[in-house]
Amino acid sequence: MDNHLDALALYFVYYNFCGIHKSLRVTPAMATGLTGELMDMSHIVKLIDDAEAAPKKRGPYKKKD
Repeated sequence: MDNHLDALALYFVYYNFCGIHKSLRVTPAMATGLTGELMDMSHIVKLIDDAEAAPKKRGPYKKKD
C-alpha cells in the first residue's frame, strides 16, 4: 500500500509541475503561480534526494556480556 501511495504522489507531482496542458498552455503549478519554471524529472529527483535525511554516524560498538 505504501508503494502505491508513493507512486500516486509522484504521478501527481509530475502532472502538476512537469506536464504542459493543452487548455492552459502551461503546467497547473505555473498557472496558479506556484512556480515560474517548467520542471522535469531531474528536478523532482533532486527534491526527493534533498528531502531525505543525511545518514547519521553510527555509535560505538557495544560488546555483549
